[in-house]
Formats: sequence, C-alpha cells, structure tokens
Amino acid sequence: ENFQQKTPAPFSTSSYDAFISPNALNLSSFTRLMNKLQEIHPAASRDEIVAALLEVKKNNKNVLSGLSINTVLERTSAVL
Repeated sequence: ENFQQKTPAPFSTSSYDAFISPNALNLSSFTRLMNKLQEIHPAASRDEIVAALLEVKKNNKNVLSGLSINTVLERTSAVL
C-alpha cells in the first residue's frame, strides 16, 4: 500500500504578498507574521498584537485564509 502524504504548499519568506491558503496559517507562518508586526510596531506587546490579529480575523468572517500577508499586516496595523 502506497500512501502519499499531503504536504502544504511552500510559503515564501521573501514575499508578503503570498496568499494564506486554508489551514496554512501554521506556527511557522504565525511566527513570521508576529515577527513582522513586532518589527513594524515595536511598542506593541505580543498580547496587543495577538488581540489585533484576532480582531482582524473576527472582522473577516472569522478567517484569515485567503487574505494576503500584506492585507493582514495592513489591517492589523490599523487596529494597533
């Protein structure tokens, strides 16, 4: 029996225009997103950034998938 494992599509660390596919906001993507937001908003605490991300998610029908990284960054920055 040959079972092929499904692997997620590669996520480019150099492009913040990449789309987040469903279930693709994994720990690695989240970490990159958090690092970029902390870089843009050094005065914001991690908890404040997470709260802002959750608000963006809530305002987008409770999903982040389908939004570009730039869109998530812009919307989160607007909340912060």
